[in-house]
Amino acid sequence: MGVVNVTPDSFSDGGRFLDPAAAIAHAHRLMAEGADLIDLGAESSRPGSEMVVSADEELRRLRPVLQGLRDIPLSVDTVKPEVMRVALAEGAAMINDINALRAPGALAAIAAGDAAVCLMHMQGSPGTMQRQPAYGDVVAEVKAFLRQRIDDVCAAGIALERVVIDPGFGFGKTLEHNLDLLRHLRQFAALGVPVLAGWSRKSSLGQITGKPAGERLAASVAAALIAAQNGAAILRVHDVAATRDALSVLAAVGKIHD
Repeated sequence: MGVVNVTPDSFSDGGRFLDPAAAIAHAHRLMAEGADLIDLGAESSRPGSEMVVSADEELRRLRPVLQGLRDIPLSVDTVKPEVMRVALAEGAAMINDINALRAPGALAAIAAGDAAVCLMHMQGSPGTMQRQPAYGDVVAEVKAFLRQRIDDVCAAGIALERVVIDPGFGFGKTLEHNLDLLRHLRQFAALGVPVLAGWSRKSSLGQITGKPAGERLAASVAAALIAAQNGAAILRVHDVAATRDALSVLAAVGKIHD
């Protein structure tokens, strides 16, 4: 899953792809590098973000990009049911919701169509999530939350085959929480739906390496490989070509298992 942020303030590439033509060109570039789908986001959810973009503004940013990319598989990263409905009408194949369809009307928006949905765990909100995240047992608590959300969306009429889960690396977790989730990622795969892992350029990698976001390529690829070895079915990355090459080597020596 290649990342295209149609925002002025994303943590890794804020503003570079706010222009629709730039976003469309970058999406095609990532597909040429080997992406299977593109994740479009028009509202930043970086730590500290207050997420105050209106639905109208989010759609103003998204709509021309969606219309310019009808020829490739798209995921749309949004928490707003009204944005979900428009994205699906424009042909999006997946909705990637950091709020796990908990907003009023979100379940109905997804149930009305046949697109996939990714349900993510987040403790708190982007504006507050990294202040003092705390868990008794992060793996057990995140897994229980995602199991409950799977049950809830299926009860709302969304087929299990449409569901993907994401433990939410960096969303209300300390470095050690993130590493613990990565170590035990196979427990999430055991829930019976594909697992998405997003470590690309994140601040936890900066804590480990001491490098700023733009210098975390090697660390991002390493985290992606570990996630793949531990059961992730989808890797959300900014650097598609490098990740693809690393996965090819891993596959060649038989280190990726179903």
